[in-house]
Amino acid sequence: MCGIVGYVGERDCTDVLLDSLSKLEYRGYDSAGIAVFENGEITVEKAKGELKNLREKVAEHKPMGHCGIGHTRWATHGEPSDINSHPHGNKRVSIVHNGIIENYKDIKNFLIEKGYTFISETDTETVAKLLDRSGAGKRRQGLSSYPH
Repeated sequence: MCGIVGYVGERDCTDVLLDSLSKLEYRGYDSAGIAVFENGEITVEKAKGELKNLREKVAEHKPMGHCGIGHTRWATHGEPSDINSHPHGNKRVSIVHNGIIENYKDIKNFLIEKGYTFISETDTETVAKLLDRSGAGKRRQGLSSYPH
């Protein structure tokens, strides 16, 4: 199980995301994270353990923006850690995910052959890299050769 939230609006989304995640924390105690988009940049903050750990981390350097996603995690792939926490992505794409991607190892091997590197043990990072390759946030390049 995981808890997923998103917000687009007038308010600062960091506060909205953290408040929303507090209502979903029972869906995952392994870690929590947020991605905030503002002025063309994505800022990600993640922390292992309970939501209070993320709140403490964000208090030190709070991302500001009006669009974001958040996640509480119950680990399925990769041990609970800051690195394996969601969201996953890069400068162009950031995602959260609830579920299991059965063929993630095939996709991951394909992407490694194409020059991608991975820092987590999660299946979700594989999807983020695949979206990046597909052109999310830039010109679409197509996915005709990825493994199914």
